[in-house]
Amino acid sequence: MSEIEEESQEEELFEHHHIVADPRQELLRIDKFLMDRLPNVTRNKVQQEIKNGFVKVNGQAVKPNYKVHPGDSVHVYLQEPPREDEVIPEDIPINIVYEDQHLLVVNKDAGMVVHPAHQNWSGTLVNALAHHFQNLPEMKGNEGRPGLVHRIDKDTSGLLVIAKTEQAMNGLAKQFFDHSIERTYYALVWGEPDPADGTIDVHVGRSLKDRRVTTAFPDGDFGKNAITHFKTLKNLRYVSLIQCNLETGRTHQIRAHMRYLGHPLFNDALYGGDQVLKGTVFTKYKQFVQNCFKVMPRQALHAKTLGFVHPVTGKQVQFDSELPEDFKSVLDKWESYVTHHSESE
Repeated sequence: MSEIEEESQEEELFEHHHIVADPRQELLRIDKFLMDRLPNVTRNKVQQEIKNGFVKVNGQAVKPNYKVHPGDSVHVYLQEPPREDEVIPEDIPINIVYEDQHLLVVNKDAGMVVHPAHQNWSGTLVNALAHHFQNLPEMKGNEGRPGLVHRIDKDTSGLLVIAKTEQAMNGLAKQFFDHSIERTYYALVWGEPDPADGTIDVHVGRSLKDRRVTTAFPDGDFGKNAITHFKTLKNLRYVSLIQCNLETGRTHQIRAHMRYLGHPLFNDALYGGDQVLKGTVFTKYKQFVQNCFKVMPRQALHAKTLGFVHPVTGKQVQFDSELPEDFKSVLDKWESYVTHHSESE
């Protein structure tokens, strides 16, 4: 290949990611390092991009077996430019439970991503909002996410408040900052918490080994303060229905806190809840659990209630939602299982 062709090829590459390895980063293969930090990519895809020279560490192309060191500067390039902040409107139905001229409250289905991001540029709640509403405000530093003042995970269902005006956005953002928003989640967790009710006041932050995961730092040496109040609503022998009230709103807070407590969310693959963690060794029991996983192929978490002071009227408002069908179905199955086996014992 001539120098002109090489220069031409170099000009066609666009930087998509720049990651600086943590000062405490342990030696880790570059392909594994990137898989832990880039969403929705396969190991084969990552290795191919590395072999193509699209991944550079400290300005130099590397091989797939390169070990990332603390402080390494990792750049990932692709042949197409990154997506801009422009949101493409899409005609996607939205379950609106309340709306006035200042805000709306929606009940998000599990499986819907809240806002566009890498590998999820379409089909999100924000794409739907852009179709149904014009000129939604954007928070400073949150460009490309019109109307959003908070979010919930893709596979978590439940209530979100959306701002339609600058006044509403500023008022709601302040309440989230002050931790005065009332948020209640229902979760199905493995085991029976003991004590049944309590408060988890433990720092959480991105895992130093896997950036997709939020982990607890009980010594408070990393992460940010996070407070979750929980109450057991129903014990079902091997699983429990609990209510969680958030005092803070960190990424994956409930999922990380409940794993820290030793009670991961039912079928939460990222936090180890997609295994049979409690119960018997009998094949029929394992088949029952696997069937429940199929009925609810996501973490058992639902944002059930939302309460706040209306940023314009000043009145306290409260919204409630029903558990979605998959959650109710799995609860029914566990209740039936416990009842049947109690009667037969």
